[in-house]
Amino acid sequence: MKAIIRIGDGGPEVLRVSEVPAPIPTATQLLVDVHATALNRADLIQRRGGYPPPSGESEILGLEIAGTVAAMGDAVESVSEGDRVFGLVGGGGYASQAIIDYRMAMPIPDGWSFEEAAAVPEVFFTANENIFTLGELSAGETILIHAGGSGVGTAGIQIAHHAGANVFVTAGTSEKIYKCKTLGAIEGINYKTTNFVAEIEHLTDGKGVDVVLDFIGAPYLKRNLSILKTKGRLLQVGLIGGATAEIDLGTLMRHRLKIIGSVMRPQSIDEKIAITQRFIDRWLPELKRGVLQPIIDTVFPFAEVQQAHMYMEANRNFGKIILKVS
Repeated sequence: MKAIIRIGDGGPEVLRVSEVPAPIPTATQLLVDVHATALNRADLIQRRGGYPPPSGESEILGLEIAGTVAAMGDAVESVSEGDRVFGLVGGGGYASQAIIDYRMAMPIPDGWSFEEAAAVPEVFFTANENIFTLGELSAGETILIHAGGSGVGTAGIQIAHHAGANVFVTAGTSEKIYKCKTLGAIEGINYKTTNFVAEIEHLTDGKGVDVVLDFIGAPYLKRNLSILKTKGRLLQVGLIGGATAEIDLGTLMRHRLKIIGSVMRPQSIDEKIAITQRFIDRWLPELKRGVLQPIIDTVFPFAEVQQAHMYMEANRNFGKIILKVS
């Protein structure tokens, strides 16, 4: 099969299309002919030599796939060869074939392209698990979503708004802020030109927000905590700006705040199956009805993976960047 391999750690130039052996499914796995996959920030980190895959997972980049079932293990139930499926994988998505546990493989809705399906799993799973399962956001509460134009950001805006929450975002351009507002954000803050702490205080009449979803890490930690209401929750899902910071623990104690960290890739297969099912139960019907949408910025041909990575690193995208495999 063809796959994107790394010829070392470094920039996008280390990525190459090559021929490699196809994976062999275990008893509970499907072998999928991949037609589309998607980029995630985790791919950039792994390409540079960080964020290794969990034990037993493919070293090939790629955390989500959409394609057709080519073969399957003996214990697979309710799936047939030729079925169109999509889902989250621990690695191996940047390839013409990949394996996925059948309990994590979801039928692609009628009328969806493979590209649309590939744009969903990582971002909607991440948004749902953090905002609702961990963050317990409820109708009438207020959330600040940093990096509103990212894949997770665009998914998070939609589901938080749909659940009746008030959504604020940060983004780096006026165009991205405008697009965030079309998805349900009340207001956007340009983090390059505006102090988001002061702006949130202004927008909320000094009350702050109930939840913050953050990808930046260390540089934002103190500021994020300062805008949380009593019993507020900070959901830490990325560390783009660094992992080490100092905080005043008294602030946490006085306001009974929670800092909740989350990363999906190292979780067990049972946990990932549960995450998949929670998404299927709550949000897949809304996506099928068109109430929510996978937001795709650009579709790159498989061979242009280097350009796709450069595009993401330049923060040019609003929503998902897709690789069309076949």
